[in-house]
Amino acid sequence: MRVVIIGGTGHVGTYLVPRLVEAGHEVVCISRQLRKPYQSHAAWESVRQIGIDRSAAEQDGSFGDQVRLLAPDAVIDMICYTPESARRLVEPLRGRVRHFLHCGTIWVHGHSVQVPTTEAQPRNPFGEYGTNKAATETYLLAEAQRTGFPATVLHPGHIVGPGWAPLNPTGNFNPGVFAKLAQGQEVLLPNLGMETVHHVHADDVAQAFMQALANWSSAVGESFHAVSPAALTLRGYAEAMASWFGQPAQLRFLPWDEWRKTVSEENANATWDHIAHSPNCSIMKAQSLLNYQPRYSSLQAVQESVSWLIEVGNLLSD
Repeated sequence: MRVVIIGGTGHVGTYLVPRLVEAGHEVVCISRQLRKPYQSHAAWESVRQIGIDRSAAEQDGSFGDQVRLLAPDAVIDMICYTPESARRLVEPLRGRVRHFLHCGTIWVHGHSVQVPTTEAQPRNPFGEYGTNKAATETYLLAEAQRTGFPATVLHPGHIVGPGWAPLNPTGNFNPGVFAKLAQGQEVLLPNLGMETVHHVHADDVAQAFMQALANWSSAVGESFHAVSPAALTLRGYAEAMASWFGQPAQLRFLPWDEWRKTVSEENANATWDHIAHSPNCSIMKAQSLLNYQPRYSSLQAVQESVSWLIEVGNLLSD
C-alpha cells in the first residue's frame, strides 16, 4: 500500500517507518520540519519526505486536500490532538482511503476504576490533552460506525526508547532521579509510592500500528491499548531500577503537599498529572484481535532508554 504517515519522524515513527518499508509499503512521511528520526536506518532512503506546517495548512483549509492528493491507501496520523483537526482530514479522505489510523493516548480514560482498564470502560478524561484526545476518539469511532469511515485508534502509554528521557519513578522526566538511584542516594516519593505508570517501548507502539494495518477487518471501528504487558507502581519501579544499578533502594515517602515542595513546579505538575491518572491498562483486546505481542516489559523499555542516557552522558542531577 501507499502509506502516508503524518508526524513520522517522532518517537514512534522512528521505528514505524522502517517497519512499513520493510513490509513492502510505499511510504510518504509528512512533518513540519524535515528533521532526521531519532535513529538512522537505511529504510529512510526510500521514503518520500514532505514538509508541511500542519497548523498553517489547517488554518487555510488546505491540509486535508494536500494529504488526499498524495493518493494514500492508508493514513497514519501521529499528531492529531483535537476533534476539529481530525475532521479536517476525515472529510477530504472520505471514500478515498482504505484505512485511517489515529494515535490516541491512554489519557482518554482519566482515572482508573477497575484495573487493568479495558478499552470498553467508560471514559472519564480530565485535562485539556486527555479530554481532546477522548473527544477525537469518540468522533472517529462514530464515523466508523455510522458512515463506514475506516478508522482505528491506538492508545499508547508512556512512550520510551533511546533518544529521550523516560518517565521516572517519581512520575516526571527529571533524569537526575535515575542518577540518585544509581548512586545509592535517597529518593523521595509522593504518598506511599503506590500510584502506577504504564510505559511502552516506541517499537512496540510501531508494532501495534503494523498489526492494525495487517488485520484490517478486526481493527476498523475499534480502539486498542498499545502498552507493555504490565504497569508499575512508583515504589516498585524505583526499587527495580536501584537493583538494576546494583544499589539498595533508599526511599522515603512524603504526603503530596510536602513532596511537591521538594521539586520544581514543572516536575511537580508532571508528577501530579501522572499520579492523578495512575494508568494500568489491559492489552488483552489487542492481543486477541491484532496479535499484538510487545517485546518489552516496562522495565526493559525504561532500562534501554536509561542505558542510552548513560551512553550520551546525560544522566545528571537537577
